[in-house]
Amino acid sequence: MLSALLGRKMGMTQVFGPNGGAIPVTVIEAGPCTVTQVKSTASDGYEAVQLGFGTAKLKNTPRPMLGHLGHTLQATPSQRRRQQLQQQKARQEARKKAAEAAQTTEAATETEADEAETTGASAPKGEPRIKSAAAKRRAGSGQALGPFAVLREVGVVGGDYPDVGDVVDAAMFAVGERVDVIGTSKGKGFAGVMKRHGFHGGPRTHGQSDRARAPGSIGPGTTPGRVLKGTRMAGRMGNDRVTIKELEIVQADAERNLIAVKGSIPGPNGGLVMIRKGSQVLAAAARGAERSYRGG
Repeated sequence: MLSALLGRKMGMTQVFGPNGGAIPVTVIEAGPCTVTQVKSTASDGYEAVQLGFGTAKLKNTPRPMLGHLGHTLQATPSQRRRQQLQQQKARQEARKKAAEAAQTTEAATETEADEAETTGASAPKGEPRIKSAAAKRRAGSGQALGPFAVLREVGVVGGDYPDVGDVVDAAMFAVGERVDVIGTSKGKGFAGVMKRHGFHGGPRTHGQSDRARAPGSIGPGTTPGRVLKGTRMAGRMGNDRVTIKELEIVQADAERNLIAVKGSIPGPNGGLVMIRKGSQVLAAAARGAERSYRGG
């Protein structure tokens, strides 16, 4: 089974539990995600599934990405010029062969040159063919997918690989299940040590009016004579990958691909998040796969 699903943070609200207590929850749009690639140990060295989430404009998507997703690509100006040169060389060779044949025989061979001009003779051996190169861009299901706003890889636990083109939605989660939510925290810009690390600041007495929010000493003098790595100082705050573990799913709506998890998750409203199954569920799936492999 898939270990995670991509989603989008919608916002926070509250719901009322069975005993009437208010429960703060975060609503997440979980999926739908499309399987764009399946990686195996034999071909890639590891097992994973690539998921596509969200929609993107076709004109803003790079050509390599469209080729990866199975789209038919039009020839670029450089490719068209190369093809025209190949056709021109083919016509010149056809005319040359026709002229040589006319000198040795009395048969008219001008028809071969005309046919070569109208049909566009194939390129000589050794020249790359644009059509065959475009056909080898993607070895998959042969269907055009996306384009998607984001592509991410998730792990597979316990086998059961999906196929390219399959759609995965919020139905893989159930009410009461524990999940881990991974997101990017809000960026706060450059912050001091009090806001960034919770320092208390310096003393406010005895005329130290300019040391209230200062970090103080950052290291000893002669030994070691340098500032140790990892010393907490002022700097960029936020905009980091944050994982909140073991959040309970309070509500789930598979039809609208919405789930509500208890508590808060990192990132702003509309930010990309990854909803990963809890460690206990993944461990149980791994044990089941191991038992089936051993034949127990």
